[in-house]
Amino acid sequence: MDQAAYPVTFAVDYPERPLDRLSTLFRVFFAIPIGIVLASVSGATWRWTIDDRMADAGANSGVLVVGAGGLLFFAPLLMILFRQKYPRWWFDWNLELVRFSNRVGVYLALMDDRYPSTDDYQAVHLDYPYPDVPRDLNRWLPLVKWFLAIPHYLVLIVLGIAALVAVIVAWFAILATGTYPRGLFHFVEGVLRWQNRVTGYAITLVTDRYPPFRLAP
Repeated sequence: MDQAAYPVTFAVDYPERPLDRLSTLFRVFFAIPIGIVLASVSGATWRWTIDDRMADAGANSGVLVVGAGGLLFFAPLLMILFRQKYPRWWFDWNLELVRFSNRVGVYLALMDDRYPSTDDYQAVHLDYPYPDVPRDLNRWLPLVKWFLAIPHYLVLIVLGIAALVAVIVAWFAILATGTYPRGLFHFVEGVLRWQNRVTGYAITLVTDRYPPFRLAP
């Protein structure tokens, strides 16, 4: 297999400049507003219950549930299965949402001190081609991709813990030197790359190529 040819590509520009120590110190708190924005388009749900006093006053007691957005999985699965089609706007929505979530993730991982944009790509480069479903995708495979990807889920649990430790070490390094250690940076980048390949394969269903077990491009 040509390693460079895997259809889901991901990279983060290494910051060739001192990173902002203040925003690094309080990164978790600085990220709260953009985290709320991301949650609002990622399928978050809010609920309100009419209390007993309102019910006694004659209002109908009940629960109002509000949700929006989120990655589209089940609908594309059905379209691929029954129509051999992946609606382009569904594809574009999934791609842009994954890009946005990665920008937020990269910011939280201290890899970029610029505040995450909702539309500009900034230092994060994620892409995969729009599939020609009859040619590129097996119509039955989406039914089992989630199961076939289980080995990757297990590996990613371990890698995620290691990446968290790497980010904590990088936090101290940035506060002391203003620089993200390059080895730690590329390790965290590799974990994110691995995660995005699995997402493209098992969740957004854009490729039938099984993700490679590697951090490198």
